[in-house]
Amino acid sequence: MDEDLKRALALSLQESKANASSSRAISISDSEEDDDDRFQSELLQAMQASKTESSRTTTQSVHNPEPPSQSPQSTPAASFLSERAQMEKERLERLKRVRGQDAGDGGHISSLAKRQRIPSEMRANGRANIASASSSSVPSSSSASSRSASTATNNIPTSEQLFWNGELRPTANKHCQPRQDGISTFRLTEVLGSKSDISFAIIASFSTSVSWIYEFFEPSTPVIIVTQPNQSGQPTIRNIFPNWVMTVPFLRNGRGCQHMKIFYKTGRLRVVISTANLCDYDWRDIENAVWLQDLPPRSAPIPQDAKALDDFPSIMQNVLHAVNVRPALANMLANGVIQAISDLRMKWDWSKVKVKLVPSIAGKHEGWPNIISTGHTRLMKAVRDMGLRTGKGKAAKDLVVESQFYWSARGESAEDWLDEPKSKRAKLSWPPVKIVFPSLQTVRDSVLGEPGGGTMFCRTNQWGASKFPRELFHDSNSAGGRVLMHTKMIIATYRPKKSIFETSQSIKGKRKGKELSDSETEPESDDIEIQNDPIGWAYVGSHNFTPSAWGTLSGSAFNPVLNVVNYELGIVFPLYDAKDVERVSCFKRPARKYVSEQDRPWIQEESQILRQSQMT
Repeated sequence: MDEDLKRALALSLQESKANASSSRAISISDSEEDDDDRFQSELLQAMQASKTESSRTTTQSVHNPEPPSQSPQSTPAASFLSERAQMEKERLERLKRVRGQDAGDGGHISSLAKRQRIPSEMRANGRANIASASSSSVPSSSSASSRSASTATNNIPTSEQLFWNGELRPTANKHCQPRQDGISTFRLTEVLGSKSDISFAIIASFSTSVSWIYEFFEPSTPVIIVTQPNQSGQPTIRNIFPNWVMTVPFLRNGRGCQHMKIFYKTGRLRVVISTANLCDYDWRDIENAVWLQDLPPRSAPIPQDAKALDDFPSIMQNVLHAVNVRPALANMLANGVIQAISDLRMKWDWSKVKVKLVPSIAGKHEGWPNIISTGHTRLMKAVRDMGLRTGKGKAAKDLVVESQFYWSARGESAEDWLDEPKSKRAKLSWPPVKIVFPSLQTVRDSVLGEPGGGTMFCRTNQWGASKFPRELFHDSNSAGGRVLMHTKMIIATYRPKKSIFETSQSIKGKRKGKELSDSETEPESDDIEIQNDPIGWAYVGSHNFTPSAWGTLSGSAFNPVLNVVNYELGIVFPLYDAKDVERVSCFKRPARKYVSEQDRPWIQEESQILRQSQMT
């Protein structure tokens, strides 16, 4: 007999003996009428117990999946009791379903189903495994099929669910609910959760409606908000409400990024990276995307690690330093949650975060150690670290990018590119890139029409420029419905190679003339392994596809220089199969290519309707 089953049965016997005299003991009889009566009674008792325990604490119950078991102090006792009541309810519901199925097969319940009781820890772990069945490196994204695979969470409100393995979803909007593609969404209230559970928050956005976002927090909750500077571009901090500190980084003529860090009274930390601004329009009328992940507190703080420079928490801490959070934190030491930015790494467990963080830090960056920590060269570093570089020579993989830029997206070092003369680089042909941008007709056909196109930017002089890549443009249509997308996303997939027969004939023909060099037959390994043969990768974040956001690379291969105008933040992660690609993609694929002389991109300055709507 399976050892786990033996252990479960033994525990079941022990529990049965221990609870024989308890008024809330649960037994299973052979009588179907008795079973139904007991079931209804026990269900009511479990529900009442859950309500009673919930009323005694403001602690948020942990639902799905279970947090890592590393930290015994991460969940208060009261919350644990509420969990047990909830799990007992779920167990009874599962038992009811089993009875129904067995009845259809002959009306009998097997002896094993009658007697077997599984400890709550095993039941909880089972739910966690179901919920995280997809690759741990790919943020889960709930679809109709994935929701059916995790029935334990079907009746739990999204605002009460926890995402220990990360979650990527589009935002909800009032114009297409439910979505045509059936994918689950996030509302801001669901991202934040109950306002009474929040103990502290750090939020940032390019465009912010402070009076609007203020309503999502209790007045007593301390909040640091990172916003745009005035004309001087100088860093400042000031109090704007009781318990609210506004901080501004040095940012001359630049833009800010969208991200949040939310601390809860249970000790949990939620990290959120979004393409949406903190204003009502972005969460109501257009489509954005949100990635979030919950982190449990460590059982005890770990010491600082000076050598940790390139992992998620280290990069996040660098971003917070850059956007002037440190002096704001010093101004708010009474928050009772963190006293220094370094606390993020020391006090919370980041081991389950598998995505790579890709920031852009405004300023001039010189030298390889500095430029690979920001902008598109940081993206290059992240792609290489995931083992997804395309390689060089004849064995190099072809990469198709649905968004913008290319060399860094290939995971190849820009060193070779910088070695080429600028005049030669200017003559290079366009790589296989699809720039996904809404056409004029798509905007007109959207729910809000031209007045709803105020967040999409392309200029007349750009489109008309002689070297502008018009031939790369493809139409942007949401998979959710007739809404415009503010989502910034890159889908990068390897293009299928020719058949092995064509390849072998080609190599055979070339060998007649000369022997192929190593560089022509094998990509440079650079001690990087391909991880489970991903078919590509995806980026989601605040970066628009402009030099201001990603940086302009110059200098030489010996001393490169990257100039970045904006602060931006996003994540990148591998895609393992076609289902991953479709699940992650926010736009309909394949994107329709613009028809020459017929399609034109949406250009705000050419819309009289938009101008009139903005004046009213």
